[in-house]
Amino acid sequence: MKALLAVLNPVMENRTSRTNLRALANLILVLAGLVAVFSLLFHVLMVREGQEHSWITGLYWTLTVMTTLGFGDITFQGDLGRLFSVVVLCSGVVFMLVLLPFTFIEFFYAPWMRAQAAAKAPRELPASTSGHVILTDHGPLATTLIPMLEKYGHPYVVLCPTLQEALDLDERGVRVAVGDLDDPETYRRMRVEQAAMLVATRADVINTNATFTARELAERVPIVASASSDSARDVLELAGATLVLRLEEMMGSALARRVSIRDSDAHVIGNLDGLLIAEAAAHGTPLAGQTLAQSGLRTRTGVSVIGVWDHGRLAVAEADMMIRTDTIFVLAGTREQLDRYNAAFPNDTTSKPRVLIIGGGRVGRATSRVLRDLGIQTTIIEKIPERVAGHPEAVIGDATQMDVLKKAAAREATTLIITTHDDDTNVALTIFFRRLRSNWQILARSTLDRNLKTLLRAGADLVLSYSSMGANTVFNLLRGGDHLLLAEGVNVFPAPIPESVAGRRLGELEIRSQTGCTVIAVESRGRREINPGPELLMPAGGRMFLIGTLEAEEKFLELHKPAQPLKRGRRH
Repeated sequence: MKALLAVLNPVMENRTSRTNLRALANLILVLAGLVAVFSLLFHVLMVREGQEHSWITGLYWTLTVMTTLGFGDITFQGDLGRLFSVVVLCSGVVFMLVLLPFTFIEFFYAPWMRAQAAAKAPRELPASTSGHVILTDHGPLATTLIPMLEKYGHPYVVLCPTLQEALDLDERGVRVAVGDLDDPETYRRMRVEQAAMLVATRADVINTNATFTARELAERVPIVASASSDSARDVLELAGATLVLRLEEMMGSALARRVSIRDSDAHVIGNLDGLLIAEAAAHGTPLAGQTLAQSGLRTRTGVSVIGVWDHGRLAVAEADMMIRTDTIFVLAGTREQLDRYNAAFPNDTTSKPRVLIIGGGRVGRATSRVLRDLGIQTTIIEKIPERVAGHPEAVIGDATQMDVLKKAAAREATTLIITTHDDDTNVALTIFFRRLRSNWQILARSTLDRNLKTLLRAGADLVLSYSSMGANTVFNLLRGGDHLLLAEGVNVFPAPIPESVAGRRLGELEIRSQTGCTVIAVESRGRREINPGPELLMPAGGRMFLIGTLEAEEKFLELHKPAQPLKRGRRH
């Protein structure tokens, strides 16, 4: 009975199914009427042939003929009776072909399929679910964030407003649930009060509604929401968002920072309780043309060169590495050490670059604002005049047209920044500009991670991923203050010092050569030594901070298993 009710309930709740049920009832009534008429005609025709049969026999003959069983124990002798038999047989075939398939599909197969689909896209998570991340959209940010969550053991669920969207994502291996984004009951069923984080990345209005609804149910759960404008950011903060992502502004600032602005100062890009991670350009300093060992950076300033950016990827800085004018260091040190670095290597270049920005959307305009605040001359090329109404230096037109480039004084530009939101367009523009001029510094924005390598092959000197930038920000908040994932997938992380390592000198461990990670600090009994030398004895019971890619971190943790597992996730 319970199984029958489980099948009938979705049928009765669905409007289309109720209509089909009425159609089936009508067909059954027609069938019953035909059986009655055929049984009556059977008696009339049999009497005409001189045969006498009971009413039960008439019903029996009608059913055997209509179902095509045709036992042949009761037959007509005349042509009229046989013609009647053909009519009964054809009527039965039609009803067999229509009624049985219809009944099976609509009342057995279809409910079973709907039940299977509902199981793949539940409307409620188990009561024991906790520490999970709730995502309201499977966009570029979520596409990049989900593999990070899976790799580090953070459960997640993508909340979809429609069943079809959920099933499409389920087929792609994404964990999904179904529910209205503005319904408090949805977030109760998603166990939001037990979640590690809620990430809302749909339209501004939807994000605001989701944030406000979830915040009423869970006061302490971090909520990250994206916003497309300053006003939307303000509303989201009032609605209860813990962090509002202005990804366009973040991308604009990052692109502007990566322009070779001939500013040798170290720019801080990460901070872990006083341990600063910074970038610094070698251009305009006496460092260019020397090896890293000859530069004496560590001896003179105390900072540690933990790598250099190579086309947007962190490359290990070896002692014999030649420093070029386009080298960008990644440094680690205290505020005092970075100040000493800035004082030791002042910029001796008086000229500043001229930047041509292709695309006047939100990212392009944000990049232009940041560069102009730094005193850098910029020109935007944009097809749609309304987008750059507040930028008198903008040139309206197609960036691939020579007259437009001439009007924008492209020959005088030292750097091109391609900021359109379409990756295919960015690839085509990168190829065009690289073939047009080989000595331009070309920076490009990529919406999806998978297009990074394509843009680099097309000729871009540096590519920044829109999705990675947002995913890294969310991931850093989720993992807590002791972890820092930099914009290019480089991770700063702590690790307990294993017993097998305690008492040994840091240089003996060969951590960099074996894992790709670099030790940038060692902490023990409340004291932290930044940029430890190779002679440092590793203290028992302490911990060390390392920097490397996510793959390098995984290799380190496999090779040097921590004495106790690291706690990951939300910090209270």
